[in-house]
Amino acid sequence: MSSSSRHILAAPAWPYANGPRHIGHVSGFALPADMFSRYQRMAGNQVLMVSGTDEHGTPVQVQADKEGVTARELADRYNAVIAEDLHGLGMSYDLFTRTTTRNHYAVVQEIFKGLYDNGYIFAKATMGAISPSTGRTLPDRYIEGTCPICGYDGARGDQCDNCGNQLDPIDLINPVSRINGEKPKFVETEHLMLDLPAFTDVLGRYLRGKQGDWRPNVLKFSLNLLDDMQPRAISRDLDWGVPIPLDGWRENPAKKLYVWFDAVIGYFSASVEWARRSGDPEAWRAWWQDPDALSYYFMGKDNIVFHAEIWPAILLGYSGQGDKGGTPGSLGALNVPTEVVSSEFLTMEGKKFSSSRQVVIYVKDFLERYDVDALRYYVAVAGPENQDTDFTWSEFVRRNNDELVAAWGNLVNRSVNLAAKNFGAIPGPGDLTDADRALMERSRTAFAAVGAELERSRFKNAITEALDVVRDANRYLSDQAPWKLKDDPARVQSILHTTLQVVDDAKTLLTPFLPNSSQKVYEMLGGDGVWSGMPELKTVSEEGGPDYRILTGDYATQGRWESTPIKAGVPLEKPVPLFKKLDTSVVDEELARLEQP
Repeated sequence: MSSSSRHILAAPAWPYANGPRHIGHVSGFALPADMFSRYQRMAGNQVLMVSGTDEHGTPVQVQADKEGVTARELADRYNAVIAEDLHGLGMSYDLFTRTTTRNHYAVVQEIFKGLYDNGYIFAKATMGAISPSTGRTLPDRYIEGTCPICGYDGARGDQCDNCGNQLDPIDLINPVSRINGEKPKFVETEHLMLDLPAFTDVLGRYLRGKQGDWRPNVLKFSLNLLDDMQPRAISRDLDWGVPIPLDGWRENPAKKLYVWFDAVIGYFSASVEWARRSGDPEAWRAWWQDPDALSYYFMGKDNIVFHAEIWPAILLGYSGQGDKGGTPGSLGALNVPTEVVSSEFLTMEGKKFSSSRQVVIYVKDFLERYDVDALRYYVAVAGPENQDTDFTWSEFVRRNNDELVAAWGNLVNRSVNLAAKNFGAIPGPGDLTDADRALMERSRTAFAAVGAELERSRFKNAITEALDVVRDANRYLSDQAPWKLKDDPARVQSILHTTLQVVDDAKTLLTPFLPNSSQKVYEMLGGDGVWSGMPELKTVSEEGGPDYRILTGDYATQGRWESTPIKAGVPLEKPVPLFKKLDTSVVDEELARLEQP
């Protein structure tokens, strides 16, 4: 338990509203953020977990064109699909919203105005890429070619993932459009630029202060970006985006704010929207302006540049803290990220996830066939936390059967079944032996160990430690063999009391990872009501705008991060298996699906 309650912002990345999410997506931004948030709430902290669908920019427009609908129609559809996916995963958002709300537009324009007034945005004539066949602007990320710095074949127009340098698409060798393979045409156009070089010093001090706190790969990548800071365009020639709130620009409907600029501001605009919906419009300030508040941003590694460099620069510029100084905007100075928690990539059966090539399993399809906690467990114990990781169906089945079913599910089933059969209720402790006390002490001390790992977003270490407690309890139960002690009911009583106490502790330790099955164990042991709060899908209105769906929830009923003594005499019934054992034929079935055209 934390010594004092802290305000903690948990900020999962914003998924593009251009299609359903697959398990590779949610292993990076979604599930780690939820595991972290559930733990922090149980530890007594005030968590605000906010995000939504990213609905502007070319990915949405390109998909809309492909489907013959407007960008807004496509965004409406996939906002609902993605919200349902995340609801199915049990993602405990305080607010999951979208970037096409009037609230978001107003907040983005206010942040823009603060940056502009402080001198961190300026106009510049640049060479912009357009598609010769459509006349539309090609965003930097949709142009690929050979990196002029390191020679990597496959660099994007905004950055090279191989050497980490920022790029301009016109500098790429042999640039081509990712949309249709044609060679882009470069024409002169005027755009608004964010003066990133004006933040080199302050970002350097900020990042160097994170030594030992951030994942080493994230910090190294972020520090390398400082070597070549360039002004970055924040406007584009688009007909789908946030209007530019500047005289001479607002009158031009073809000029919009670039999607990467408006999307990162979404963390803040969602907090403002949440506060208004909570009944206290100023409530967001506790997370964004209290110097003791903490903020953690969760994403895949391709988003590091936006969260470790650009978003802090925007926040610092609005607060008047770059080389040019300035004064905070009308909303006041805003906190920069405490940590950028970036995961590596998840591949599938040795291949990069690809919807077009059928190398994919969407969240909805996964949840129709398998237990949600089986996926959450796999991501925690074998996800791409520190290195690229391959999801294989054989490993998924093995971990489900050997670890969830045979270890945790087996411990719950054996102990509750034996106690129900022998006593009909949770037995009292009786005369405890050294072995009994040692196991219970092992279980109690695990709260500090697992909690310390979760504080640092080390999910694999955390769930491994929790499962070690489960394995120790299974070993203890087998060694003590209460089923052989028919002539010593007092000893059977102590053994089963000890085991059920550890089951109850393990249920709590596993709650951030396995909230659905932890709720079931809570109820098996006589608990009433909600142990582990779940999100709700709601339709909400906004003055002057259309209704839309959000994810929200009341998570105040969470259990506490501590060992709580079980109560003797609570009635027990024969348990229902906690997890379903999977037949190995699942592997062949799923591999066959991947091979279907």
